[in-house]
Amino acid sequence: MRVRGAVLREVGKPLEIETLTLDAPGPGELLVRVRAAGLCHSDLSVINGSRPRPVPMVLGHEAAGEVVEAGSGSDFVPGEHVVLTFVPSCGDCGPCTAGRPALCVPGAAANRDGTLLGGDVRWSSPAGRPLHHLGVSAFAEYVVVSARSAVRVDKTLPFEIAALFGCAVLTGAGAVFNAADVRPGDSVVVFGLGGVGLSALLAAKAAGATTLLAVDPVASKRELASSLGATHVLAGDVAEIRELTGGGADHAVDTTGVVAALAQAYQATRPGGTTVTVGLPDPSAELSLPAQSLVAEEKTLRGSYLGSCVPRRDVPRFIALYQAGLLPVEALLTHSITLDEINAGFDRLHEGRAVRQVITF
Repeated sequence: MRVRGAVLREVGKPLEIETLTLDAPGPGELLVRVRAAGLCHSDLSVINGSRPRPVPMVLGHEAAGEVVEAGSGSDFVPGEHVVLTFVPSCGDCGPCTAGRPALCVPGAAANRDGTLLGGDVRWSSPAGRPLHHLGVSAFAEYVVVSARSAVRVDKTLPFEIAALFGCAVLTGAGAVFNAADVRPGDSVVVFGLGGVGLSALLAAKAAGATTLLAVDPVASKRELASSLGATHVLAGDVAEIRELTGGGADHAVDTTGVVAALAQAYQATRPGGTTVTVGLPDPSAELSLPAQSLVAEEKTLRGSYLGSCVPRRDVPRFIALYQAGLLPVEALLTHSITLDEINAGFDRLHEGRAVRQVITF
């Protein structure tokens, strides 16, 4: 079939809106009509080259839509609504069987190589040249995805809300619930107040944290964080954070992808506390820390990819919190745009003038 989609043909250049050829789904794959797709810094890092991926590539990794056709071996049926997550899990490798599907070995290889989980590509240009996939390649009217990237959701959930659970909420809320294990009465500081960071803030509040600090250089984002329950908003003074938390926060969550901010997050964590990072810095960036503090202060520094989530478990769980009014993620939506406005949207994202922008189809 022919569909319109956004293609990255050259790193550092704007996306090109083209009419593409999309092949039918193979075994274990789904044809999905995309109804909403979010713009994320992970897409931006592919565009600017800090996250190397093969090009040309159809971008977009956070989305929700409706199943149109299911390939053989899939238990999905047409008409079901799904949230799409960018890491497919094979279910059989070591990380998958250990309950850590975000670290799926074949899934990581497929994302690195720009293919679907089975190693195939379903995109091509009108001239017949193959195009690579980025996770679920959601910046298109229709997509073919691995069924292992899809999670069924309630049909009453608006698509533009559902899309957020594919990356922003999974990553931010998962970091709080799964990686940091925030408990009632804890203190939490969140560095970076984009869609992921504000999701972490909302999750920390839902988990019962009583001291919530939100850090970002952009004043409008600090104001939004304050309206969502942050007890303190700051531009990034570690000494002030330590003072406000009586020596450091129980948990620090870094969502920035900036090494200097991660170092600050670690410094802002109390002895015995946990620093969780979900951001993806440039591959060449290195972090320098006082090694003795890991032992002498019993600090924990850990990474969290896709919120250390099991999507088929955690997407419904987080949606239930949203439906109960405990995770008001609709506040993250700052812009609704069309596919033709995507480059302007990424400019806003780069300049810090948006939290979460969603393309609606």
